[in-house]
Amino acid sequence: MSTSENATVAIDATLPGPCEGWGDDAPLIRSILDRVGDKWGILVIAVLRDTPMRYKQLHRSVPGISQRMLTLTLRHLERDGLVTRTVYPEVPPRVDYALTHLGVSLLEHVLGMAMWASEHTEEIRHHRDAFDQRQSGTA
Repeated sequence: MSTSENATVAIDATLPGPCEGWGDDAPLIRSILDRVGDKWGILVIAVLRDTPMRYKQLHRSVPGISQRMLTLTLRHLERDGLVTRTVYPEVPPRVDYALTHLGVSLLEHVLGMAMWASEHTEEIRHHRDAFDQRQSGTA
């Protein structure tokens, strides 16, 4: 670990709030939060809630995601144990992606964030518009 990483861990251990007790796990916890809080990760987890899906199905079900970003997101989610990748020995090969038990345990929270965003779109839109007007000097 580099000197700057050691300093970051030491600082994180003294921060108040949710970071207070993280100690040496702070970098890992931050990376987990980055993964599960990433917009593509959230959407992929939400889309996989009901059934395993093939890559093309996933790509069609997550509006705006590029093939490269979907591939990266799936790899990261698989690495963290949230998604499984099952290859079937068929011609042509079939690959399914599904939530693991760990991924399912995160699903309620992911769907809760999505529901919160859906329920508050008008209020947030209003605040963004007001902020943008103040910043442009037209308010």
